[in-house]
Amino acid sequence: MKVSSFKSYDELPLFINAETLSDVLGISKSSAYELMREEGFPSVRISSRIVVPKEAFIEWINQRMGQEK
Repeated sequence: MKVSSFKSYDELPLFINAETLSDVLGISKSSAYELMREEGFPSVRISSRIVVPKEAFIEWINQRMGQEK
């Protein structure tokens, strides 16, 4: 399992790409792309790139944490 090099949300860039997402979540880059294409995941297509706004990602994580309690 990959270990994230990020220690807080403050370290994340404004827009997160698949490589950064894989690092943050400790998943493969291909799994990050799959997640970014899932319905309900807050990704945005900009031309040929898919990115995730930092604030939307944090909100998505917080929603998932609330569902597990």
